[in-house]
Amino acid sequence: MNIDINCDMGEGMPTDAALMPFISSANIACGYHAGNHDIMRKTVELCLRHNVAIGAHPGFDDRKNFGRTSVQLSSSELYDLVTSQLHALNKICKESDAALHHVKPHGAMYNMAAKDPGMSNTLAKAVVDFNPRLIYFGLSGSYMISEAKKVGLKTAHEVFADRTYQPNGSLTPRTNEHALIQDENEMLKQVLLMIKQNRVVATDKSILPIQAETICIHGDGEHALQFAGAIYNQLRQEGVTVQPIKA
Repeated sequence: MNIDINCDMGEGMPTDAALMPFISSANIACGYHAGNHDIMRKTVELCLRHNVAIGAHPGFDDRKNFGRTSVQLSSSELYDLVTSQLHALNKICKESDAALHHVKPHGAMYNMAAKDPGMSNTLAKAVVDFNPRLIYFGLSGSYMISEAKKVGLKTAHEVFADRTYQPNGSLTPRTNEHALIQDENEMLKQVLLMIKQNRVVATDKSILPIQAETICIHGDGEHALQFAGAIYNQLRQEGVTVQPIKA
C-alpha cells in the first residue's frame, strides 16, 4: 500500500527543513498569503535535496489573515490570482532545474471551493490551462475533486491528520475549539482509520466514508514536526510506503 504525505510549506516557519525527511510532497506558498521569492527558492532547494515532490500552494492575497479569511472574487479575478501564483513558483522551479508536480489551494480558498462547484471549476480551469499535467489536491469527496476531473486533471483525494471532520465531510472551522487535533495518539488513530478502512469519525461520532490518497500536515501547526515523524514512522511499521502521487 502506498500513501503520500504532504505538508504546507514556504510560509516562514522554522521547521520546514526538519520536516522534509518525513514527507513526500510539499505545498509551497507562492508569496501572497505567505512567503516570498527567497523563501520559495529555498523551499524548492530543500525539496530537491530530499526528493520531495514540489507543489504550488496558492491562496488569497491576504497576509494579515494568513489567507484563512474568506474573500469574494469574480471568476476572472480568482483565475488570474491563481495563475499569477503558479507562474511565480514555476519560474523559480525552472531556475532550479525542478518541475512542478501538483497544486493545492490554501486556507479559505480551499475550504470555500470544497463547498462551491463554480469556484472549484474556476480553480481547476486555472490549473489545467497553466499545465494539464499537474495533479490537483482537493478535499476528499468534495467539489474540488469532481470539478477538476471534469476538466481533465488528475486528482488526489486529500485527508487531514490534524483536523476534525464535520458530519457532512467538511473540515471543522478553525473558529471551533475542537477544529484541531492536539493529541498524537488520537491523530494516529484517525490517520490509520482513513487510509486502511476508508473511514473517519466526525465530531458527532458518526462514521463517514472517505477516500485517502494524500495526508496533509500543516507546517505551521504547533505539533507539525512531532506529528509528521509519528505518522511516517507508524506507516512504515504498518508496511505502508510513503511516496508522491504518480503523475
